Amino acid sequence: METNQETKIDIELPSDVALGVYTNLQLITHSNTEFIIDFIQIMPGVPKAQVRSRAILCPQHAKRLLYALKENIDKFEAQNGTIVDQVQNTPYINSMGQA
Repeated sequence: METNQETKIDIELPSDVALGVYTNLQLITHSNTEFIIDFIQIMPGVPKAQVRSRAILCPQHAKRLLYALKENIDKFEAQNGTIVDQVQNTPYINSMGQA
């Protein structure tokens, strides 16, 4: 006999976190046990960028994030049209964090 019970999670969103941070560059690095995503804000004409937030995920959660982003992008595009990926003058940052 198989039971399918939903687990409810009470998620708290503190007001300072709810404001969010704007980022326009993401740097992703990984080891054999974790993925690290740095959310960076870079300003045009300014040679220095600042990491605004960092997320550290195990490989399984990184893959779930990939699928969740894909699902949400598909839903967004179904409602709003295709997102056009415009190449900008954003430097490529290598895995050592160097432009």
